[in-house]
Amino acid sequence: MTPEELSAAISACLKDAVAAGEFDVELPSEVRVERPRSRDHGDWATNIALQLSKQAGMNPREFAQILSGRLEQLDGVKTVAIAGPGFLNITLDAAAAGELARSIVDAGSGYGTSGLMAGTKINLEFVSANPTGPIHLGGTRWAAVGDALARLFQSQGAEVTREYYFNDHGAQVERFARSLWASAKGEPSPEDGYGGAYIDDIAARVLVLDPAILDLSQDESIERFRELGVDLMFGDIKKSLHDFGVDFDVYFHEHSLFQDGFVEGLLEKLKTSGNLYLEDGAWWLRSTEFGDDKDRVVIKSDGDPAYIAGDIGYFVNKRRRGFDLNIIMLGADHHGYVARLKAAAAALGDDPDTVEVLIGQMVNLMKDGAPVRMSKRNGTVVTLEDLVDAVGVDAARYTLARFSADSNIDIDLDLLTRRTNDNPVFYVQYAHARTHAVERNAAAAGVDTSAFDASELSHPTEGELLAALGQFPGMVAQAAAFREPHRVARHIEVIAGTYHRWYDACRIAPLGDEPVTDLHRTRLWLNNATQQVLANGLGLLGVSAPERM
Repeated sequence: MTPEELSAAISACLKDAVAAGEFDVELPSEVRVERPRSRDHGDWATNIALQLSKQAGMNPREFAQILSGRLEQLDGVKTVAIAGPGFLNITLDAAAAGELARSIVDAGSGYGTSGLMAGTKINLEFVSANPTGPIHLGGTRWAAVGDALARLFQSQGAEVTREYYFNDHGAQVERFARSLWASAKGEPSPEDGYGGAYIDDIAARVLVLDPAILDLSQDESIERFRELGVDLMFGDIKKSLHDFGVDFDVYFHEHSLFQDGFVEGLLEKLKTSGNLYLEDGAWWLRSTEFGDDKDRVVIKSDGDPAYIAGDIGYFVNKRRRGFDLNIIMLGADHHGYVARLKAAAAALGDDPDTVEVLIGQMVNLMKDGAPVRMSKRNGTVVTLEDLVDAVGVDAARYTLARFSADSNIDIDLDLLTRRTNDNPVFYVQYAHARTHAVERNAAAAGVDTSAFDASELSHPTEGELLAALGQFPGMVAQAAAFREPHRVARHIEVIAGTYHRWYDACRIAPLGDEPVTDLHRTRLWLNNATQQVLANGLGLLGVSAPERM
């Protein structure tokens, strides 16, 4: 019996009790069951009696007593105990608990998926690094977390568009072009320009593409460097992300928002709505009326649109493309965007809840106990390529997704290159590889999956492993709901540890001349179920699940 099946069974008991007049409550859409802290308290627990007793006009233990009588009659339920103020602790019989192993194997890659978000069209914008340099560690973190989040949403039935906002409209691109031009001429980078070996690389490649570029006038030459340089830099960014396992469905060009007067037309509409006002020659958005900490300039006193004007246009563009939810993943220096983007949505007459802003914190690399500060391609930042060169794609993606995005993290490069159990990604991948080794050894010993007797899975470590596997679908749903892919990493680490303890305690292949029995065959089902869940979890993080290590 899976936790979802038990939840549905409790819901059915509640419905029957209401129909029988035992109590009168509004039936909840879902009954949550959780693993008790102590195994002695049963397999699963629910606090539904505490939630509904007041509505029923009863004390929680009285409500729990009525419900427990019905739960005890369910097939597969061994005992139901009332604890504390009214918690229900439920113990399944071995056969009901063990049946989960076959359910997981039968479900395959679909185990952990659901339709909870079906019908929701999500635009997930992440990374969106300026096309003026390689992706730094902050962008690399968003690449790992954003792609994992997209996979989580898709696992719950949502339609997800991964989108990269291409910042090709603004002063930073002009500084980039002037830096390339200076490099090509053998001159120092402008004071406000960009430095690093990658600038020299791009400039040299531009000269190969257009050998006569320096024969043009200075303005024409710089414009040509902007055109070719941005294309080359963005091509490098796309390749870096692709090699990192991250590809986007849409590359949206910021410049397109300002074509054909699109943004200007929106701002004129806002002027007539009363949500913009004129002061000191500039037009201000009344964003404080919608929860922002201050009003924002939308049209500057010189008549040029401020940066937020593009954000407003971009939001409208996404909504016109039919997205129900627009999630934007930004760096630690963008906290102010949360309120202002929601305020802009409200000012446009839209639902501010259609906008979500996720803020990511800093990443620091450590080696030999000291920070790693210098890049091979850029003198000021560490890049995606630097991290991948040091530890590989799998270790980089897993580690960046393993921590809550709103916390600072220190990545120990020494740790991530070790093939030991204190390296989390190795620990999980090794557990998955071990399940394949066990399967191969079982086949060599004549153990197959031709029989399954769930009641055979009665060893304490088997109960612990089944419980951890059973929690996987609920954990995945929560990770999607709370936008927290790190929950997946932490849970599959628990599964890996539980599996290793089971492996040490319970044999699958018989010893010597010992005959193959249904116990061996049933344990192989449990081994294969663990293999599937570990693969599914690693897949949600975009990390490989090796069969051999």
